[in-house]
Amino acid sequence: MSAFTRGAAIFLIGGAFGLAGGFALGIFVYPYLFLADIVAQEKVADQAVRKVLARGEFIHANPSDPIHYGKGKVTIYEGVLHLEPDFEVGPGPKFHVYLVPEKDVLPSTSVERTMFVDLGRLKAFKGSQNYEIPAGVDSAKYGSVVIWCEQFSVLISPAALKH
Repeated sequence: MSAFTRGAAIFLIGGAFGLAGGFALGIFVYPYLFLADIVAQEKVADQAVRKVLARGEFIHANPSDPIHYGKGKVTIYEGVLHLEPDFEVGPGPKFHVYLVPEKDVLPSTSVERTMFVDLGRLKAFKGSQNYEIPAGVDSAKYGSVVIWCEQFSVLISPAALKH
């Protein structure tokens, strides 16, 4: 193999590793640097006249995992799920808010195999946020609200609901 061919091969391999490393760094570091300080401040419209259907509190599902945690309260009103101002989760990529039928969701629970309802992508890692509950969804049939990482299929934080 000539010096030119060997140099070209090293250049291409180095470029591929650099591209892959940059992509991975972007996925893992970007949320921590740029999104972690955003605090949502949404309020529930007509909160005084809306009926409270359920309440819950997010827990740290796996205390030995310092990255995937959650805390704060959640309230389900008629037609809307509201993450309260004290809500917070550790930052990461592609977090979603799910309604899950199981009451006790653990890291070993196969959330993806349940009949969950995806209410949408998490808007911020901290603060109050609203998620519309689709018409026809009976929140009484769901025992938990779960913050789930779709990208890596990881439970971030569950909140058991008290109806």
